[in-house]
Amino acid sequence: MATGKPLKKLISCVILDLDGTLLNTDGIVSKVLKVFLVKYGKQWDGREAHKMLGKTPLDAAAAVVEDYGLPCTPEELITEINPLFSDQWCKIKPLPGANRIIKHLKVNGVVMALASNSPRESIELKISHQPGWKESFSAIVSGDEVRMGKPSPEIFLEAAKRLNVEPSSCLVIEDSLPGVMAGKAAGMEVVAVPSLPKQSHLYTSADEVINSLVDLQPEKWSLPPFQDCIPPRVESTLPIEAWYIGGPVIKGFGRGSKVLGIPTANLSTEGYSEVLSEHPSGVYFGWAGLSTRGIYKMVMSIGWNPYFNNTEKTIEPWLLHDFDEDFYGEELHLVIVGYIRPEANFPSLESLIEKIHEDRKIAEKALDLPLYVGYRNDQYLRTS
Repeated sequence: MATGKPLKKLISCVILDLDGTLLNTDGIVSKVLKVFLVKYGKQWDGREAHKMLGKTPLDAAAAVVEDYGLPCTPEELITEINPLFSDQWCKIKPLPGANRIIKHLKVNGVVMALASNSPRESIELKISHQPGWKESFSAIVSGDEVRMGKPSPEIFLEAAKRLNVEPSSCLVIEDSLPGVMAGKAAGMEVVAVPSLPKQSHLYTSADEVINSLVDLQPEKWSLPPFQDCIPPRVESTLPIEAWYIGGPVIKGFGRGSKVLGIPTANLSTEGYSEVLSEHPSGVYFGWAGLSTRGIYKMVMSIGWNPYFNNTEKTIEPWLLHDFDEDFYGEELHLVIVGYIRPEANFPSLESLIEKIHEDRKIAEKALDLPLYVGYRNDQYLRTS
């Protein structure tokens, strides 16, 4: 769940970071470095991404040169690799909730600025592929327009100056520790949206830490609330654009988790890693089709299984039906239509189980609503 200190200040404008906050640049960076380093007989290890997170391009390049012992300077690396990145920016995707928050703030007349360590040319190129973004920002401040990049507060103070607002009335939304440090040093309120998994505990200086932009609650900052949530009678589930995943049921923890006593139908994520990267960790719901049995309500988790040191997200659907026997190997197709809550840590196994059963009740009620029930007839559920 979202964590943070009591929220005190009234906010009149929002300053957003770009890379890793609004755009999934981390995926592009990993893809390019994976190919590029082969030239030097090196293999990119995604676990080193944290050393580049939130850094200026020069500092990030220096980290790569040092870690991999490359026979070039950071400046030479940037010159060599920039064309590869430029070719990829047209393929970059917004992170979950990015379009939603930009559109929401713009429609409600909330002033926005973009503040990024990236060079101006790079920022312009990246956002040119995102319809409606450039005109939504009243100011754009790049790393090459200030003397020092984040964690220096200069970039955020310059944004406030261009917006003609007091720093104390600004809300910064950032994914990196240098960005959070810069926002707090500028005297601003900061919401952290960590872009690397299992890192939330490091963001203690942020005023609030959330799992993804999907979980942002603008009203906490005296900003207009989102209007796209379903009424409280179904615990404010969030409708999402339907997405699809399927495959044979594989053995996981028996027929589900023996520890939790919940019959999850484990699916392989092979071939779906990119789809899963586009959705934040958390609890979702929708419809499940078992090839030989029928169609059932379903609630599922996406996340980083705490029992394993997995490097990719896992999915665990729970078919809301009592089965008398296992169904290993049967084809299972899922249509995911709504979101309940972010991934969270619980103080005890009992509290986790209680929350999971609460998720089940929310999903069961929600799937009876006209908004969701129509997906029960989706042809994908009947495809064997």
